[in-house]
Amino acid sequence: MLNIADTLYAWCQEARPFALATVVQVSGSAPLPPGTALAVDAEGTVVGSVSGGCVESAVYDLCQQVLHDDSPPTRARFGYSDDDAFAVGLTCGGEIDVQVQRVEPTDLPHLTAALEEIVRGRPAAVAQVVDGPDELLGRMLGLLGDGSAYAGTLGREDEDRAVVAQARALLRAGRTARTDVGGDPDTCPSKISVLVHTHAAPPRMLIFGAVDFAAALSQAGRFLGYRVTVCDARPVFATTARFPHADEVVVDWPHRYLAATETDARTAVCVLTHDARFDIPLLALALRLPVGYIGAMGSRRTHEDRNQRLREAGVTKAQLTRLNSPIGLDLGAHTPEETAISITAEIIAHSKRATGLPLSHGTGPIHPSDSTSPLPPQPARTAA
Repeated sequence: MLNIADTLYAWCQEARPFALATVVQVSGSAPLPPGTALAVDAEGTVVGSVSGGCVESAVYDLCQQVLHDDSPPTRARFGYSDDDAFAVGLTCGGEIDVQVQRVEPTDLPHLTAALEEIVRGRPAAVAQVVDGPDELLGRMLGLLGDGSAYAGTLGREDEDRAVVAQARALLRAGRTARTDVGGDPDTCPSKISVLVHTHAAPPRMLIFGAVDFAAALSQAGRFLGYRVTVCDARPVFATTARFPHADEVVVDWPHRYLAATETDARTAVCVLTHDARFDIPLLALALRLPVGYIGAMGSRRTHEDRNQRLREAGVTKAQLTRLNSPIGLDLGAHTPEETAISITAEIIAHSKRATGLPLSHGTGPIHPSDSTSPLPPQPARTAA
């Protein structure tokens, strides 16, 4: 639902009832991930999408029915049928489950509070029950800020505690995902599935080396939604005038800055200095941190020399497998702008657990079902 958070917040402020259709499960190649939503108000105004156009009319009709009949939440599955060319379905061959429910904002002040945090750019999450007992289906609660506080209730304290614990973990990771809780008679008897919609602080891209490539990469990183920092120990090069697209420009020794700044599993560390004075202490630290991506610029000869120096600095073979060097995908890039695309393409591939190969070379789904994961640990590579 976060794809239409601005409109939903406005409707909630106006106490305007609406029907909410949410993609709650995806299988195969589907155009949009779980959590994507479409909403319709009493006047027939529609916002959002659940399929990119394939099944929107059918979902719109379901929304109208639920909204005007005040009926309980309903579930519909859309796929592709070879038997009926005129059937409503997905042309991509995948399947989606859509939950449609009526939302009365006056009954859900906690939803309004969570949406307000989201539209103001602050971390928040909404947990929505998508499977379980009929009396819980469609209920929501909101997590505010870093998840330390929550508003609303699913009706029973044990369900609230279990859902909040899962939602906090997903909010910290910056993931929108479906999770199952309950089924334990001693702690949470009801087994339910909740879809946790999260709006976390933007992931960080830390670029070390105030070079021309860093200027292009900072622009590409910001375009992708990262909070970009450029860091260099040389004040004559590390200036805001040279890096207008960076959120901050820091003059400090790279390893010292990295040790003092906040990172998490979504952080991308890009080392563009290819100078051993900066690279070795910086990478020796970065490879020990639970960040999502670590890449370093340089030729293959530089890479081999760098790896040897890192081993001498105490970096283990397992830690070296996390280093993407030379940085970026093989796109034949030469200019700073082309190189920035090469680097960000590799970061995207890692964040989605993708191969980085041309789609024409593959046979599986184009849109994997888990497309909202944070940057994962790096896959094993052979250390030079």
